[in-house]
Amino acid sequence: MSNRPAGHGAGSTVRPNSETGRRGSIRTFLRTADGIPVDSVYDPGPAVYETFPDASSSPSRDLVFVIAHGFTGDVDRPHVRRVSAALRGHGAVVTFSFRGHGRSGGRSTVGDKEVLDLAAAVEWARGLGHARVVTVGFSMGGSVVLRHAALHPGTVDAVVSVSAPARWYYRGTAPMRRLHWLVTRPAGRLVGRYGLRTRIHHRDWDPVPLSPAEAVPKIAPTPLLIVHGDRDGYFPLDHPRMLVAAAGDHAELWVEPGMGHAENAAEDALVARIGDWAVSAAG
Repeated sequence: MSNRPAGHGAGSTVRPNSETGRRGSIRTFLRTADGIPVDSVYDPGPAVYETFPDASSSPSRDLVFVIAHGFTGDVDRPHVRRVSAALRGHGAVVTFSFRGHGRSGGRSTVGDKEVLDLAAAVEWARGLGHARVVTVGFSMGGSVVLRHAALHPGTVDAVVSVSAPARWYYRGTAPMRRLHWLVTRPAGRLVGRYGLRTRIHHRDWDPVPLSPAEAVPKIAPTPLLIVHGDRDGYFPLDHPRMLVAAAGDHAELWVEPGMGHAENAAEDALVARIGDWAVSAAG
């Protein structure tokens, strides 16, 4: 993945119908390497306007967070907007809807091809002029940021994975058994489409993608933070511990007392601490 602005090559592109909002925010559709339009939003952090008071100037070459939401989320979900707002005190933020979610095109592959969606968002963030990029993923998005960093070394400056699985096909909890029904059964996919605004691909993985535990050793020396709640109802604590054991010395683990699963359970104080860690780690 190059650091050229999106839209200047054969990879991901920005469609021309982007919208510029207040204080330099931008909403547009990125085009992934396999041609999927991905609904994306850029919100400049306060440092942008401290450095460039004129909104028409180039954005600050400072820190930008690229947020990868969980399964059935999208860029307009309140919990995604809340995480974005909490991180904006530390830098600019790019949020986007994974394929099959919200207004993005395509169908969800539940963590496989979504790496291409994240790659397009990271390239866009670089193209906006930011020198430091930190990916922050939740649940499915947490697995995607790990695989992206492993498959595209050097494209990000730090990685934060929250509430992610360590291995595929886990069915050890009731929520994960329900999720597998949603993904693998025609009736479940109908519930996903009409009840959860998530269009799910009917095909099985072929080949099976690199698992998160297989990905983390390939991320070094990029700083890696694994965050997990001790009351996560989807993935018990053996998942983050497996990730950190596989990653080695370059990974840090935060086990959060009383925290449940993913964005809905990540309180603003925790997101602010993640922002502090990222500022230091991506330095």
